[in-house]
Amino acid sequence: MEGKWLIADRDLNEREGLKWLLKTSSIPVSDIFLASNYQEFIVLFENEPPDIVLLELDMISKDEWAGFRDLMQIYDPVLLLTSAEATFEKARLAIDMQALDLMIKPFSSTKVKSAFQKALRRLDTKFHTTGMHHPHSHKDISYEALFLPQEATSGNVKIAAFQTESIGMLPTLYSFIMEYPFTDSRGVFALSDMVVLLFNGACHNMTEQCQKAMRKWEEEFSEHLAIVVHKGNSAAMTLNQEYLQTRKMLEFTYYKGYRQVVEFEYSPNWGHIDPFLTPPEQREWVDILANLNIEKIKKWLYDEFLQLQHPYPDPGLVRIRLTSILAQVRRFMKTYKLNDDPSLEQDYRTIFNLILYDTVLYRTVQNLILFIQKIFVGAENSMQQMKQDPIELGMSYMKANFSKSSLRLEDVAQYVDLKSRLLQSSANNENRI
Repeated sequence: MEGKWLIADRDLNEREGLKWLLKTSSIPVSDIFLASNYQEFIVLFENEPPDIVLLELDMISKDEWAGFRDLMQIYDPVLLLTSAEATFEKARLAIDMQALDLMIKPFSSTKVKSAFQKALRRLDTKFHTTGMHHPHSHKDISYEALFLPQEATSGNVKIAAFQTESIGMLPTLYSFIMEYPFTDSRGVFALSDMVVLLFNGACHNMTEQCQKAMRKWEEEFSEHLAIVVHKGNSAAMTLNQEYLQTRKMLEFTYYKGYRQVVEFEYSPNWGHIDPFLTPPEQREWVDILANLNIEKIKKWLYDEFLQLQHPYPDPGLVRIRLTSILAQVRRFMKTYKLNDDPSLEQDYRTIFNLILYDTVLYRTVQNLILFIQKIFVGAENSMQQMKQDPIELGMSYMKANFSKSSLRLEDVAQYVDLKSRLLQSSANNENRI
């Protein structure tokens, strides 16, 4: 169907460029109105309410925001937003307005045309459902029902949670879910780190629908997606209980990765692991680091972290255990003064942040191995330049071998090549005399 468009942007070139792209596309358009500021936008909107609005988000001041939101809720046009700020705050505002898309400037003509096509499809959907109850706009379920414990049951509602690796993709994900033709849906809720989709409790193919939606998502976007489907007895619990169980299950992407749909009927309990290395494990790490044994390190990390099975440990404990290993690596770096290398020091800080915040365990382990490989190269170079600290080397050797009854001081001296250092020092003194 042909629609009326209202394009609002403070930049004349942007306005005319968007208008030209719209007119030269295959999208049927009845009228195109242009506004250069928010006041002009309001006048044009009230005189001729448009079907589709393409508006620069940055032109709306804080004082004008509430009025803009009320206007959009009353007239409910298809809403496309643009901004020059690639910030979470702009993304949150776009989600709050249930915008179909948020385009960050400078945007390509391909991106704009794709947004135009999405707007047309949304307009066609609205046209064909006029007078009907929209499947995504059930007013009997509120955000509060997700977060607050309630005595009433969820009304036999089932939950599916969608999550992208990048929070910045949440507005796009929300628009995608709103546009996708799910059946038996009861509502869509955009949260700070996921999008929740509710289904009627009687829906028997929600997993299949989510699998098809994921395939469609992967055809259009490169961002990885994870979906968790709660298939338990929803009539026996509140919506808040379902939501909490679903959120917990979504944490299993740390072990399972993205690009899959996981269904469950109950919330499994976390297993337990010691988050810190034991003294024997610390000695083992001192030894394999001192011997630059990367193959043994690989096997240790693979066996420890990539062979985990149900019950999986709390991801927080796994992250602490990885930092305990990194502490041994840090001591090794200081032994060879590798922390004086700005590049290696930056790599260390990067791997530390990955351990704390990366969303997939196997990727963290692989990055840790690659980092240790770089450390070993630096240690070998340091050995050649004789920059290693003999005291740290001796302490490391004794920690790794203190349980041996045959350990002698001469063994430690030989390990750090202390005798040759003393001889060299003595020769230098004799030359000075």
